[in-house]
Amino acid sequence: MTEQMYAGSKESYIRRVILLGILDYLSIWVAFFVGLWLRFDFQFEEIMDNYMAGYLRFMAVWGVICLAVFLVVGLYRSIWRFASEDELLRVIGAYLLLGLGLTLYLLLLHRGERMPYSFYILGVLLSFVCTAFLRFAYRLFRGLRKHLTALSEHSDGKNVMIIGAGEAGRALITEFNSSQHISGRVVCVIDDNPNKQGRRICGAPIVGNRYDIPQMAERYQVGKIIVAIPTISAADRKDILDICSGTGCQVQVLPGIYQMVNESISVSHLRKVDPLDLLGRDPIQVNVDEILAYISGKVVMVTGGGGSIGSELCRQIARANPKQLIVFDIYENNAYDIQMELERQYPKLNLKVLIGSVRNTARLDDVLGTYRPELVFHAAAHKHVPLMEDSPNEAIKNNVFGTYKMAQAAAKYGVKRFVLISTDKAVNPTNIMGASKRLCEMVVQMMNRQSDTEFVAVRFGNVLGSNGSVIPLFQKQIEEGGPVTVTHPEIIRYFMTIPEAVSLVLQAGYYAKGGEIFVLDMGEPVKIDTMARNLIRLSGFEPDVDIKVEYTGLRPGEKLFEELLMKEEGLQSTANKLIHVGKPIEMDDVLFKQQLERLDAAYRVEDPNMKALVAEIVPTYHPQKDSVSV
Repeated sequence: MTEQMYAGSKESYIRRVILLGILDYLSIWVAFFVGLWLRFDFQFEEIMDNYMAGYLRFMAVWGVICLAVFLVVGLYRSIWRFASEDELLRVIGAYLLLGLGLTLYLLLLHRGERMPYSFYILGVLLSFVCTAFLRFAYRLFRGLRKHLTALSEHSDGKNVMIIGAGEAGRALITEFNSSQHISGRVVCVIDDNPNKQGRRICGAPIVGNRYDIPQMAERYQVGKIIVAIPTISAADRKDILDICSGTGCQVQVLPGIYQMVNESISVSHLRKVDPLDLLGRDPIQVNVDEILAYISGKVVMVTGGGGSIGSELCRQIARANPKQLIVFDIYENNAYDIQMELERQYPKLNLKVLIGSVRNTARLDDVLGTYRPELVFHAAAHKHVPLMEDSPNEAIKNNVFGTYKMAQAAAKYGVKRFVLISTDKAVNPTNIMGASKRLCEMVVQMMNRQSDTEFVAVRFGNVLGSNGSVIPLFQKQIEEGGPVTVTHPEIIRYFMTIPEAVSLVLQAGYYAKGGEIFVLDMGEPVKIDTMARNLIRLSGFEPDVDIKVEYTGLRPGEKLFEELLMKEEGLQSTANKLIHVGKPIEMDDVLFKQQLERLDAAYRVEDPNMKALVAEIVPTYHPQKDSVSV
């Protein structure tokens, strides 16, 4: 099948070259005849017979020479529908060679055998115009046809506004003008540079700056806006998207320049607006060298390695060249997925994927005793707030005692550093999931005081795109036509991306001395209702008109805002100014162990008073009245 396709493609190319050669040959003959005709003031009967004979003799040779030069300079290797400056330069180069050859021919030729100079000059100029026109005519006619089609079929071809009159914008406009597979036409361009305003780029007028977007979108009846500035800062992108959200247009963006390295800019790179675009901050940076320094050459274990956070931990750890990576998860489908991905992307990685539960002491003894990990990242946990409200004993069994058993095994088998994945919901929790994670933090702080292993916790907010995250839910609801469900109009949350969260975890592991709770400064929190409405607008719809926003009420255990740090913990900076350290809280370890024993006994018999028992141990936990077990 491949050979047949190749043969067919080669035959098609040969036919195209022959056709183009014939067109060039005929146009050159016509151009020189018009030059001769013009020499005699368009009076055909005035042309003497010897001039007609000289014209025929000259063209029989000159036409072949022209085709040979065109072939040498590559005029038959390009695609005419994408004809551009490069094609014009090739035509100019060909005619410079032909002009030089013709000049030498005239100098060596006897005057009596020569045609009038004007014949040669006019012929070369006219044939140059014909050759160039042939190469750009196809693109011009396609653009005209596309323009007429867009005018007659408004439902298919949206008017497009490009934001950014740089190289990225120019490339997109060129593709819109030349491709028959892209609906829509670029009707205007926006750029903040005042020197560009009032000018044109690839035929499209530059009509103003970002603050003119609403007015120009209405004037030009724009249906789609494309942000084509790969180097734009996160703050500027958010500002522009906020302005675009009021136009009712569908909005797309080009990825950042770091994502476009070694790739030409194309419409195929366009993506929908990502929630990260609405956060208004640049991605958080960590010191990669520090991470590499303490992971490279070590045996590293990740519990919950198939989950959202766990799998990204595995990816970043694999890049740091560990001696061995152990992925430990109870859910075999997730474990299999990350195994296949890592084996494909890192074929030299010493990878071991194991199935098991962090609640199974015998299994942990077997795994840690066999592989002797030096670093453990503990990401295994139940994290869904409403589900845990209905199953509080499971939250305690898996989160608290899974962490406790894992920590005990780490201390028993000489793990050097143990990093717990925690959450901002552990601060002044109103739900059992948050309270269970606070208990996990207390467990690792106690274990740090009682063993040589360095135990730390890393606390961060909501993660964009993770399993159960609200943002993918919003996007799915928009695709289905709504409604988009928000629990409360005033609810706010801190957000970060999965790679950011994992980078924090890894760098916190480098900073760890034991007992710390690391906290990320994630900037300003985001109002969920505002984010939902902006996502609807930037998808080309109007909230509560095209897609309804429904408020469903706070879910069990949910609160309006999350905190990242308890007041009594204090706050200290690290070398990375975005990572802070909470000082350990004073605890009575003997009493805490006794309380853990009570919890252990309670979850084994499905004690209905589990939330009340946890509230006695975690004084900052204030369960909602309607969710307290009775």
